[in-house]
Amino acid sequence: MTWQNNLPAISAISTAETWQAALGEILQTLGNVRTEYSLGIVYATQSFTHDLADIEILLRQTTGVPDWVGTIGYGVCGTAVEYYEQNTISVLLLPIDKQSYRIFSEITDDTDPTITNMASWLSATQMPVILTHADPTSQIITGLVEDLSAECEGYLIGGISAAQGETSQIAGKPTGLGLSGVMFDSLTIPVQTSLSQGCSPIGEVHTITESVENILVSLDNKPALEIFKQDIGELLARDLASVAGYIFAAIPVEGSDQQDYLVRNLTGIDTDHNAIAIAARLPIGAKVMFCRRDHDSAIKDMHQMLENLKSRIGDSPIKAGIYVSCAARGPHQFNEDEAETKMITEVLGDFPLTGFFANGEISHNRIYGYTGVLTVFI
Repeated sequence: MTWQNNLPAISAISTAETWQAALGEILQTLGNVRTEYSLGIVYATQSFTHDLADIEILLRQTTGVPDWVGTIGYGVCGTAVEYYEQNTISVLLLPIDKQSYRIFSEITDDTDPTITNMASWLSATQMPVILTHADPTSQIITGLVEDLSAECEGYLIGGISAAQGETSQIAGKPTGLGLSGVMFDSLTIPVQTSLSQGCSPIGEVHTITESVENILVSLDNKPALEIFKQDIGELLARDLASVAGYIFAAIPVEGSDQQDYLVRNLTGIDTDHNAIAIAARLPIGAKVMFCRRDHDSAIKDMHQMLENLKSRIGDSPIKAGIYVSCAARGPHQFNEDEAETKMITEVLGDFPLTGFFANGEISHNRIYGYTGVLTVFI
């Protein structure tokens, strides 16, 4: 374990009106930072997008922490608190050996240069855990996530930024293109990670038997809209306009032992041709089902995820955590008393935490929606 001198991780969060005032409060909370703290993670809300580079400079100069990664979120969180769409900065400092991590940035069209540059370090690691921040404007971000995971045999965590541009991400320097972040050597920096779905499946898994691009024409050799109506029930089927924001398509993850699935929006319903459109292009023969997004299912799944994570952690103390949640969760799905970070603390205890509300969540080698991804250092 390369957690230097058994020092604790340190987190701080501020909702001050200006970034300068926020950093003043954060620096006061952090106190006198020792030289063993080598890596800092910083998340800020959208109002500070154009200030992120200056925020990193001031944090680096005043704390002495040399390496920083981070990005912009729709909201950010800390230990048992989360703030959405208001001025907020959240920081986490890790006292880890510099040989146990590597920062990367600007993977825009090919992962090979990054993998080549890190070849020696990667050869000595075991399944690196990769905190990843992604550019929302990239048209090939899904492929880059898959390639990065495959090429370095790593497990990605993180999310798509809530902002774009040259200073929307930090990875040792201001950046904003493609993928950036930090790789942790899981041999020396052990972690556990888990994902909570914000939806619950309804009906059966269906096979696509006819499709045109993102339009599902038939499922199980029957009109797609007919199957859809059967799954959602008679009440919703009478008023198809009411399914918006409540019913979604779900793509089962092949080979998953956790009944995992990717949630995608419904983008159209064609009653004339009995077809439905979804925010994904699936070939004939692919599997699809439908799911609903509701408050009770999200609460239940969050608690199940946390209890499962707790059982895997066992007696190991949690040193720090990173939580990435969907922008459509947060206050849109949980009330203040059921805030996700409060549930985390209730089940797993009090530990330094940072995180952000993303434009899409990254777990392993996929981009999800409507999920929460929690990673803890143990």
